[in-house]
Amino acid sequence: MTDLSHRFAPSPRPEFERKVTAPAELGDVAKPLSMVERIVNISAVRRGVILVFIALFWEVYARWLNNPLSFPTFLDTLEALRDGIASGIIPQRLMITLQTLVAGYFIGLVIAAILTSVAVTTRIGTDLLATLTAMFNPLPAIALLPLALLWFGLGRPSLIFVIIHSVLWAVALNMHSGFLAVSDTLRMAGRTFGLRGLRLVIGILIPAAFPAILSGLKIGWAFAWRTLIAAELVFGVSSGQGGLGWYIFENRNTLDTAAVFAGLLTVMTVGLLIEAVIFRFIEARTVRRWGMQRG
Repeated sequence: MTDLSHRFAPSPRPEFERKVTAPAELGDVAKPLSMVERIVNISAVRRGVILVFIALFWEVYARWLNNPLSFPTFLDTLEALRDGIASGIIPQRLMITLQTLVAGYFIGLVIAAILTSVAVTTRIGTDLLATLTAMFNPLPAIALLPLALLWFGLGRPSLIFVIIHSVLWAVALNMHSGFLAVSDTLRMAGRTFGLRGLRLVIGILIPAAFPAILSGLKIGWAFAWRTLIAAELVFGVSSGQGGLGWYIFENRNTLDTAAVFAGLLTVMTVGLLIEAVIFRFIEARTVRRWGMQRG
Protein backbone atom coordinates (compact mmCIF):
# COMPACT_ATOMS: atom_id res chain seq x y z
CA MET A 1 0.00 0.00 0.00
CA THR A 2 1.32 3.39 -0.96
CA ASP A 3 2.09 5.74 1.93
CA LEU A 4 0.31 9.02 1.15
CA SER A 5 0.87 10.70 4.51
CA HIS A 6 3.66 12.87 3.15
CA ARG A 7 1.34 14.26 0.50
CA PHE A 8 -1.19 15.53 3.09
CA ALA A 9 1.28 16.77 5.67
CA PRO A 10 0.92 20.50 6.45
CA SER A 11 3.59 22.67 4.90
CA PRO A 12 5.69 24.71 7.32
CA ARG A 13 4.75 28.38 7.57
CA PRO A 14 7.42 31.06 7.64
CA GLU A 15 7.85 32.92 10.91
CA PHE A 16 7.90 36.71 10.94
CA GLU A 17 7.41 39.56 13.40
CA ARG A 18 5.25 42.59 12.78
CA LYS A 19 6.01 45.90 14.40
CA VAL A 20 2.97 47.76 15.75
CA THR A 21 3.17 51.53 15.57
CA ALA A 22 0.86 53.86 17.44
CA PRO A 23 -1.40 56.07 15.30
CA ALA A 24 -0.29 59.62 14.90
CA GLU A 25 -3.62 61.15 16.05
CA LEU A 26 -5.16 59.04 18.80
CA GLY A 27 -7.37 61.76 20.27
CA ASP A 28 -8.76 61.99 23.81
CA VAL A 29 -9.29 58.50 25.21
CA ALA A 30 -10.92 59.77 28.42
CA LYS A 31 -12.41 63.16 27.72
CA PRO A 32 -13.28 65.08 30.88
CA LEU A 33 -16.94 65.98 31.32
CA SER A 34 -17.99 69.55 31.00
CA MET A 35 -19.46 71.48 33.90
CA VAL A 36 -23.00 71.10 32.53
CA GLU A 37 -22.57 67.32 32.08
CA ARG A 38 -21.26 66.93 35.62
CA ILE A 39 -24.22 68.87 37.00
CA VAL A 40 -26.74 66.91 34.94
CA ASN A 41 -25.28 63.62 36.21
CA ILE A 42 -26.24 64.56 39.78
CA SER A 43 -29.61 62.96 40.56
CA ALA A 44 -30.41 65.55 43.24
CA VAL A 45 -30.11 68.33 40.66
CA ARG A 46 -32.38 66.52 38.19
CA ARG A 47 -34.99 65.94 40.89
CA GLY A 48 -34.69 69.54 42.00
CA VAL A 49 -35.43 70.73 38.47
CA ILE A 50 -38.54 68.51 38.41
CA LEU A 51 -39.72 70.01 41.71
CA VAL A 52 -39.15 73.53 40.38
CA PHE A 53 -41.29 72.80 37.32
CA ILE A 54 -44.03 71.35 39.54
CA ALA A 55 -43.96 74.47 41.73
CA LEU A 56 -44.13 76.73 38.66
CA PHE A 57 -47.07 74.77 37.25
CA TRP A 58 -48.79 74.95 40.66
CA GLU A 59 -48.32 78.73 40.83
CA VAL A 60 -49.48 79.36 37.25
CA TYR A 61 -52.52 77.10 37.55
CA ALA A 62 -53.58 78.60 40.91
CA ARG A 63 -53.31 82.14 39.55
CA TRP A 64 -55.28 81.14 36.46
CA LEU A 65 -57.96 79.48 38.62
CA ASN A 66 -58.06 82.54 40.92
CA ASN A 67 -59.86 80.75 43.76
CA PRO A 68 -57.75 80.81 46.95
CA LEU A 69 -60.45 79.03 48.92
CA SER A 70 -60.19 75.85 46.83
CA PHE A 71 -56.65 76.06 45.44
CA PRO A 72 -54.16 78.57 46.91
CA THR A 73 -51.03 79.57 45.07
CA PHE A 74 -47.66 78.01 45.81
CA LEU A 75 -46.40 81.28 47.31
CA ASP A 76 -49.42 81.51 49.62
CA THR A 77 -48.79 77.91 50.70
CA LEU A 78 -45.15 78.71 51.42
CA GLU A 79 -46.24 81.71 53.48
CA ALA A 80 -48.65 79.56 55.49
CA LEU A 81 -45.92 76.96 55.94
CA ARG A 82 -43.52 79.64 57.17
CA ASP A 83 -46.07 80.95 59.65
CA GLY A 84 -46.80 77.43 60.90
CA ILE A 85 -43.11 76.70 61.41
CA ALA A 86 -42.44 80.09 63.04
CA SER A 87 -45.30 79.60 65.48
CA GLY A 88 -44.05 76.10 66.32
CA ILE A 89 -47.35 74.39 65.50
CA ILE A 90 -46.17 72.40 62.49
CA PRO A 91 -42.92 71.17 64.13
CA GLN A 92 -44.85 70.14 67.25
CA ARG A 93 -47.52 68.27 65.27
CA LEU A 94 -44.90 66.71 63.02
CA MET A 95 -42.91 65.44 66.00
CA ILE A 96 -46.01 63.78 67.47
CA THR A 97 -46.74 62.10 64.14
CA LEU A 98 -43.16 60.91 63.63
CA GLN A 99 -42.98 59.43 67.14
CA THR A 100 -46.11 57.40 66.47
CA LEU A 101 -44.86 56.41 63.03
CA VAL A 102 -41.46 55.19 64.22
CA ALA A 103 -43.00 53.09 67.00
CA GLY A 104 -45.51 51.37 64.72
CA TYR A 105 -43.05 50.98 61.84
CA PHE A 106 -40.36 49.23 63.84
CA ILE A 107 -42.81 46.96 65.65
CA GLY A 108 -44.21 45.97 62.25
CA LEU A 109 -40.69 45.27 60.94
CA VAL A 110 -39.87 43.04 63.91
CA ILE A 111 -43.06 41.00 63.52
CA ALA A 112 -42.49 40.72 59.74
CA ALA A 113 -38.92 39.53 60.29
CA ILE A 114 -40.06 36.88 62.78
CA LEU A 115 -42.83 35.60 60.51
CA THR A 116 -40.57 35.49 57.46
CA SER A 117 -37.75 33.76 59.32
CA VAL A 118 -40.15 31.07 60.48
CA ALA A 119 -41.57 30.79 56.95
CA VAL A 120 -38.20 30.13 55.29
CA THR A 121 -37.10 27.57 57.87
CA THR A 122 -40.26 25.49 58.36
CA ARG A 123 -43.12 24.32 56.14
CA ILE A 124 -45.76 25.21 58.69
CA GLY A 125 -44.28 28.71 58.82
CA THR A 126 -44.61 29.02 55.05
CA ASP A 127 -48.25 27.96 55.21
CA LEU A 128 -48.88 30.33 58.10
CA LEU A 129 -47.38 33.33 56.30
CA ALA A 130 -49.19 32.54 53.04
CA THR A 131 -52.52 32.21 54.83
CA LEU A 132 -52.15 35.36 56.92
CA THR A 133 -51.00 37.53 54.00
CA ALA A 134 -53.85 36.25 51.82
CA MET A 135 -56.32 37.17 54.57
CA PHE A 136 -55.00 40.47 55.89
CA ASN A 137 -52.93 42.07 53.12
CA PRO A 138 -56.00 43.07 51.04
CA LEU A 139 -57.64 44.54 54.16
CA PRO A 140 -57.14 48.34 54.32
CA ALA A 141 -55.48 49.39 57.54
CA ILE A 142 -57.88 52.30 57.99
CA ALA A 143 -60.78 49.79 58.02
CA LEU A 144 -59.39 48.41 61.29
CA LEU A 145 -59.49 51.82 62.95
CA PRO A 146 -62.99 51.35 64.51
CA LEU A 147 -61.85 48.08 66.07
CA ALA A 148 -58.63 49.70 67.24
CA LEU A 149 -60.66 52.38 68.98
CA LEU A 150 -62.70 49.72 70.76
CA TRP A 151 -59.66 47.70 71.78
CA PHE A 152 -57.13 50.43 72.63
CA GLY A 153 -59.18 53.59 73.07
CA LEU A 154 -58.72 57.05 71.62
CA GLY A 155 -54.96 57.52 71.63
CA ARG A 156 -51.59 56.53 70.27
CA PRO A 157 -51.97 52.72 70.72
CA SER A 158 -54.81 52.70 68.18
CA LEU A 159 -52.68 54.54 65.66
CA ILE A 160 -49.74 52.21 66.27
CA PHE A 161 -52.01 49.21 65.72
CA VAL A 162 -53.14 50.35 62.25
CA ILE A 163 -49.55 51.27 61.33
CA ILE A 164 -48.36 47.79 62.26
CA HIS A 165 -51.03 46.29 60.03
CA SER A 166 -50.08 48.51 57.08
CA VAL A 167 -46.36 47.73 57.43
CA LEU A 168 -46.40 44.05 58.37
CA TRP A 169 -47.79 42.34 55.29
CA ALA A 170 -46.04 44.42 52.63
CA VAL A 171 -42.64 43.93 54.27
CA ALA A 172 -43.24 40.23 54.97
CA LEU A 173 -44.25 39.54 51.35
CA ASN A 174 -41.18 41.29 49.94
CA MET A 175 -38.84 39.61 52.42
CA HIS A 176 -40.28 36.18 51.70
CA SER A 177 -40.10 36.71 47.93
CA GLY A 178 -36.48 37.81 48.27
CA PHE A 179 -35.61 34.75 50.37
CA LEU A 180 -37.24 32.42 47.85
CA ALA A 181 -35.19 34.02 45.05
CA VAL A 182 -31.88 33.17 46.74
CA SER A 183 -30.10 30.52 44.68
CA ASP A 184 -29.65 26.98 45.96
CA THR A 185 -25.89 27.40 45.50
CA LEU A 186 -25.76 30.07 48.21
CA ARG A 187 -27.98 28.01 50.48
CA MET A 188 -25.78 24.94 50.08
CA ALA A 189 -22.67 27.05 50.65
CA GLY A 190 -24.13 28.26 53.93
CA ARG A 191 -25.03 24.74 55.01
CA THR A 192 -21.52 23.61 54.11
CA PHE A 193 -20.21 26.05 56.70
CA GLY A 194 -22.67 24.71 59.25
CA LEU A 195 -25.27 27.47 59.05
CA ARG A 196 -28.75 26.35 60.02
CA GLY A 197 -31.99 28.07 61.03
CA LEU A 198 -31.58 31.66 62.18
CA ARG A 199 -27.84 31.71 61.42
CA LEU A 200 -28.58 30.77 57.81
CA VAL A 201 -31.19 33.54 57.57
CA ILE A 202 -28.86 36.21 58.98
CA GLY A 203 -25.65 35.07 57.29
CA ILE A 204 -26.88 34.08 53.83
CA LEU A 205 -30.51 34.86 53.08
CA ILE A 206 -30.72 38.46 54.29
CA PRO A 207 -27.62 39.75 52.41
CA ALA A 208 -28.61 37.88 49.22
CA ALA A 209 -32.23 39.04 49.37
CA PHE A 210 -31.50 42.58 50.56
CA PRO A 211 -32.67 44.37 47.35
CA ALA A 212 -36.13 42.84 47.80
CA ILE A 213 -36.02 43.55 51.54
CA LEU A 214 -35.13 47.19 50.87
CA SER A 215 -38.03 47.48 48.46
CA GLY A 216 -40.29 46.09 51.18
CA LEU A 217 -38.97 48.64 53.66
CA LYS A 218 -39.77 51.47 51.24
CA ILE A 219 -43.25 50.16 50.53
CA GLY A 220 -43.91 49.60 54.23
CA TRP A 221 -42.74 53.12 55.04
CA ALA A 222 -45.04 54.63 52.39
CA PHE A 223 -48.01 52.58 53.61
CA ALA A 224 -47.32 53.51 57.23
CA TRP A 225 -46.96 57.22 56.48
CA ARG A 226 -50.16 57.58 54.50
CA THR A 227 -52.11 55.32 56.87
CA LEU A 228 -51.06 57.41 59.85
CA ILE A 229 -52.04 60.70 58.19
CA ALA A 230 -55.40 59.21 57.19
CA ALA A 231 -55.99 57.87 60.71
CA GLU A 232 -55.17 61.24 62.24
CA LEU A 233 -57.59 62.85 59.82
CA VAL A 234 -60.33 60.58 61.23
CA PHE A 235 -59.83 61.21 64.92
CA GLY A 236 -56.30 62.54 65.14
CA VAL A 237 -55.80 63.03 68.87
CA SER A 238 -53.11 60.96 70.54
CA SER A 239 -51.91 61.55 74.08
CA GLY A 240 -54.02 64.68 74.34
CA GLN A 241 -52.54 66.29 71.23
CA GLY A 242 -53.15 65.89 67.52
CA GLY A 243 -50.56 65.15 64.89
CA LEU A 244 -49.98 66.49 61.41
CA GLY A 245 -53.15 64.88 60.04
CA TRP A 246 -55.20 66.55 62.74
CA TYR A 247 -53.54 69.87 61.88
CA ILE A 248 -54.79 69.46 58.29
CA PHE A 249 -58.27 68.55 59.52
CA GLU A 250 -58.48 71.54 61.89
CA ASN A 251 -57.52 74.04 59.18
CA ARG A 252 -60.01 72.47 56.78
CA ASN A 253 -62.77 73.15 59.30
CA THR A 254 -61.71 76.80 59.55
CA LEU A 255 -61.48 77.06 55.72
CA ASP A 256 -57.80 78.00 55.93
CA THR A 257 -56.96 76.23 52.68
CA ALA A 258 -53.43 77.62 52.49
CA ALA A 259 -52.65 76.05 55.88
CA VAL A 260 -54.19 72.77 54.67
CA PHE A 261 -51.88 72.81 51.67
CA ALA A 262 -48.99 73.70 53.96
CA GLY A 263 -49.71 70.56 55.98
CA LEU A 264 -49.91 68.47 52.82
CA LEU A 265 -46.67 70.01 51.60
CA THR A 266 -45.07 69.03 54.91
CA VAL A 267 -46.24 65.44 54.41
CA MET A 268 -44.72 65.34 50.93
CA THR A 269 -41.49 66.98 52.09
CA VAL A 270 -41.02 64.40 54.82
CA GLY A 271 -41.57 61.65 52.24
CA LEU A 272 -38.94 63.17 49.94
CA LEU A 273 -36.42 63.56 52.76
CA ILE A 274 -36.88 60.00 54.01
CA GLU A 275 -36.40 58.66 50.48
CA ALA A 276 -33.49 60.94 49.57
CA VAL A 277 -31.58 60.73 52.85
CA ILE A 278 -32.30 57.56 54.80
CA PHE A 279 -33.07 55.06 52.06
CA ARG A 280 -30.43 56.47 49.71
CA PHE A 281 -27.88 56.12 52.50
CA ILE A 282 -28.90 52.50 53.08
CA GLU A 283 -28.70 51.77 49.34
CA ALA A 284 -25.24 53.33 49.05
CA ARG A 285 -23.92 51.31 52.00
CA THR A 286 -25.44 48.00 50.94
CA VAL A 287 -26.81 47.01 47.53
CA ARG A 288 -24.82 49.54 45.51
CA ARG A 289 -21.58 48.80 47.29
CA TRP A 290 -22.19 45.08 46.81
CA GLY A 291 -22.89 45.56 43.08
CA MET A 292 -26.48 44.34 43.39
CA GLN A 293 -28.09 47.54 42.11
CA ARG A 294 -27.21 50.14 39.53
CA GLY A 295 -26.79 53.73 40.62
